Amino acid sequence: MMASSKVTAPCGRLRRDCHAPAKSPTGASDLPYLLRSPVVEELPALSALCFRSKAVWGYDKDFMEACRRELFIDPHELRSTAIAVAEDQGTIVGVAQVKVVGNQADLLKLFVEPTALRGGIGKALFAWATAMATRMGADHLVIEADPDAASFYRRMGAEDCGLAQSGSIAGRLLPKLVKDLQGA
Repeated sequence: MMASSKVTAPCGRLRRDCHAPAKSPTGASDLPYLLRSPVVEELPALSALCFRSKAVWGYDKDFMEACRRELFIDPHELRSTAIAVAEDQGTIVGVAQVKVVGNQADLLKLFVEPTALRGGIGKALFAWATAMATRMGADHLVIEADPDAASFYRRMGAEDCGLAQSGSIAGRLLPKLVKDLQGA
């Protein structure tokens, strides 16, 4: 996911607290993973997870290298964005990142370890992202999605609202979606 071009200022919030165990789609706390805030020492591993997860769509080496900068999580982002790590028995299996400016939130990243796909981690991270964005004052969440991931966001209730220029590949357009948070 790429940052929306409309967001230029940091939200200034830092979340270091440990979040509750992830809930299943039915609301039960029976999923085996925990959502928590990252520590700076984990950022290289989180960036590598984003890279592995993006590669699952079968992109070639040159394409992936062009995306590396955008998949990287910089230490300053711990202060300017909200980030959640999904952990399963001590192993990091996912990450989500949200940035809020005014009433707009941007889902900057949502990536799941390829070996953990289709286990509910993406849904839990998306639920965290919408809750965090709402808590930070946003009334909608903007998502610039990989074309192969757009259907996931549609299943999560996001609607198409146009196209966005890729931040990594000149001329590449990405599906742009929006999730209304006012009814959430």
